[in-house]
Amino acid sequence: MNTIDNTVEQSQHNKKQIYNLNKLHKRLRRNVGNAIADFNMIEDGDKVMVCLSGGKDSYTLLDILLNLKLSAPIHFDIVAVNLDQKQPGFPEDVLPNYLNGLGIDYKIVEENTYGIVKEKIPEGKTTCSLCSRLRRGILYRTATELGATKIALGHHRDDMLETLFLNMFYSGKLKSMPPKLISDDGKQIVIRPLAYCKEKDIEKYSVAKQFPIIPCNLCGSQPNLQRQVVKEMLQTWDRRYPGRIETMFSALQNVTPSHLCDPKLFDFKNIRRGELISGVEGDIAFDKEELPTLNWQDEDDLPEINAQQQIQFKQVG
Repeated sequence: MNTIDNTVEQSQHNKKQIYNLNKLHKRLRRNVGNAIADFNMIEDGDKVMVCLSGGKDSYTLLDILLNLKLSAPIHFDIVAVNLDQKQPGFPEDVLPNYLNGLGIDYKIVEENTYGIVKEKIPEGKTTCSLCSRLRRGILYRTATELGATKIALGHHRDDMLETLFLNMFYSGKLKSMPPKLISDDGKQIVIRPLAYCKEKDIEKYSVAKQFPIIPCNLCGSQPNLQRQVVKEMLQTWDRRYPGRIETMFSALQNVTPSHLCDPKLFDFKNIRRGELISGVEGDIAFDKEELPTLNWQDEDDLPEINAQQQIQFKQVG
């Protein structure tokens, strides 16, 4: 193959990479925009504090929100915040260099949570619980100091499903990560704009964008974590049974309290013969269910949604 042929082949390869990246970006942008609209995550005048850990998820979150901000029908501000937990070998220059290159507002918060966790948690025990509590308190405090009205985290669809199964298997609760929540004291609203995004898409996007990933040596390197076990289970299902993950996530959005067993959610005690209860499926429960065969189409085959439709933010007032 001569030089001209090599050049042509390389040019075609580059065009294909650009096409695939644009396609992936549109899918992520659409999913984030739809999640924001469905749960009214961002409103006019909001100051959104994006928590940037240095991992693929938070980089993608920041990138997509910055892009959406350019065409959103409302005004909102973004400030990126990184919590430097003083892990040994943490590259302190990576995030400031990246954020300076973007030209956006940011704050690096330095707190030695690593030292606290190592002091309090015996060697070999899971550090996640204490670490997350410390992080949460620091981030809430920082949001108040910065005047942020929303705190954006980089949890995605797969994280939410993993949490559902973790709570079922180990806590006896039917509970996941909500796309939007309010803190216990009512002062902070936490949002998860990546709620509709697949981890596989985020990983591909992160590689294509060449984000300067910083590995977590505190929690990510712990062996036999329960979350890792659940993650591997879901990944196996996804490979063996395409569409199962999508169906399970749909179930999180389609709950029937009258057909579960929680008397706090549904008043089973006061069901009386001769009374009809609106919205309850009733004796449909006795029918043999016809489970449909779902043909999950590629999201890229869906019609493109323009920016105005994509983020139908509710105007304040």
